[in-house]
Amino acid sequence: MSGVVVTGGASGIGLASAKALIADGRAVSLFDISPQVVAVADSLGAHGVVVDVSDTDSMAAAVEQAAVAMDGIDGLVHAAGRVLPEPVGMFTVESWDAVVDVNLRAQALLSQLLLPHFEKALAAGTAPAIVGISSIEGLVGNPFIPAYCASKAGLLGLTRSMAGQLGPLGIRVNAVCPGFIETPMLADALAVPEVKSAFVAAAPLGRLGQPEEIGAAVAFLMSPKASFITGTQIVVDGGVTSRHA
Repeated sequence: MSGVVVTGGASGIGLASAKALIADGRAVSLFDISPQVVAVADSLGAHGVVVDVSDTDSMAAAVEQAAVAMDGIDGLVHAAGRVLPEPVGMFTVESWDAVVDVNLRAQALLSQLLLPHFEKALAAGTAPAIVGISSIEGLVGNPFIPAYCASKAGLLGLTRSMAGQLGPLGIRVNAVCPGFIETPMLADALAVPEVKSAFVAAAPLGRLGQPEEIGAAVAFLMSPKASFITGTQIVVDGGVTSRHA
């Protein structure tokens, strides 16, 4: 049985997505820059590989490892992400690229690396799917993190482009836009009481989201239940963006 590559799989939304996919009976290979990914994968009965998704050669090698471990690949969840609080006037070319390479370029390059494996899955009668983790910041913007916002908005454009190209082959491509979720990426911000209160107040539901709530949306989009959904995004934000309409 072929399986799904989940980037950023050692923690946060990536890990929650992997758990949801495993609960649905999917084989999973976790990609993460953290050495802990192997132990995390072992604890789930999954495959894990340490890989920097901003490094094309490393990704190519990791894809081949995953294909062997899972006897094929028919899905991708790109949850690896990076954010740097550097507004215009502060970021450098290197820091800008560090964010965009992980958040946006990695999904494009991984999809390209995975396409031959998806074609094999199609020939075997399986319909591949891709889900990228975007953000509400890619919809409404944030003045403090322009590279992050640009990368997440770009991911939505990439989603629509790839859906148009790959749809005729039978490959679906979608995105999930999380709001303020309790993840390691937000840990520093949430440690500031005023910031945490502002995040909670921004959502009509009056709370932060949990990684498992994003994982559930990802698992749905990766499943046959979403077989007629492609080229779009699901916003899981407790209603934050409803106040920006």
